[in-house]
This record gives sequence, C-alpha cells and structure tokens, in this order.
Amino acid sequence: MNCEKVGNLILTLRKEKHMTQKQLADLMNISDKTISKWERGLGCPDVSLLRCLSEILGVNIEKILLGDLEPNHMDGGNMKKLKFYVCPTCSSTMTATGEAEISCCGRKLEPLIPQPADEAHRLNLETIENDLYVTCSHEMTKDHSLSFIACVTYDRVLFVKLYPEQEVQVRLPRMGRGTLYVCCGKHGLYVNGS
Repeated sequence: MNCEKVGNLILTLRKEKHMTQKQLADLMNISDKTISKWERGLGCPDVSLLRCLSEILGVNIEKILLGDLEPNHMDGGNMKKLKFYVCPTCSSTMTATGEAEISCCGRKLEPLIPQPADEAHRLNLETIENDLYVTCSHEMTKDHSLSFIACVTYDRVLFVKLYPEQEVQVRLPRMGRGTLYVCCGKHGLYVNGS
C-alpha cells in the first residue's frame, strides 16, 4: 500500500465533499492530526477505520487501499455494451453500460455472459397492433423460473420483471431494432434476436 497515493486520494475526496480535516476527523471520532498525517503520506488509515472512511467519502475500500480511482473510458453510455448483474442471494438485478464494480449482499457481482437461446429459453414473438407480444414455454416454478425479459435498443432498455407461478406473456411496445434478453434463475442469461 502506497501511503502517499492513499493520502492524495483521501485529500481529493475530502475536498470534493467540501469537508475540512476537522469535519472528517469528527465524523470518524479521531483527531484531525491523524487526517493530516494520512494526507501528507506519513501513514495510512488503520484497517478498523476503512469502513467508516469508505462510507463517508463514498468510495470502495479497495479503491482507498489502491489510492486510485480509475475512471471508465467515456463511451457515451453505449447500450450495445449493456451488462446485466444478478445477485445470487436476493436476485436483485442491476445494469451498467461501462466497466462497473457492483456488489450486493456483501458479494462482488460479475456480469452475466449472454448465450444464444436454446429451445427451453427461446422467446416466441408475435406482432399485435404496434406491440410485440412475447411468450415463452419455460417452466415458472419457485425453484426454476425466468426472472426478467429485457429489450435493448441503441438508446434504451425496457425491463420487465417476471415472477414464479405467472405465465410468461409480455407485451412490449415496438422500439425499432433491438435485442431481447431473458434471464433464467438457474441457467443464466440468454439472447434472442428481435
């Protein structure tokens, strides 16, 4: 751990929050001299203080220890690079268009890798008026079900949450060319053309 880099990061983040060393020290129940020592690179925060420091400054502990906040490359939020993340514990679903560090229920999440839809995860598409009627014959039990369907176009995402014991019948407004994704709680993410 490079104390000088850690100190520079703490200084930068503290100033971004418009805080003095004393204000940060008071929130952490330590002396402002300790904050000054860190920011000058003469020492690093004790492990027992990292969680509090992380919460106050709004940065992951790992980034504090590295002393660096590597920003993502600007891609304008390209929807073609959309990634889905699903928590294995609570099934919360998150998305990101860039390189993200996402965690839930104390675990770091990896993006789901879409695979071509097989017969069990293939979506049936039918046009009704100006909508796309999407169905799937996949079982929808509490132990094995689809968790969502998402339609991704160049500039938007339409996300539909699915629940066990309901039929997979979704009506989506036509949004031009896009890609349909379906997520199975047991087998992962599948991609269907649209």
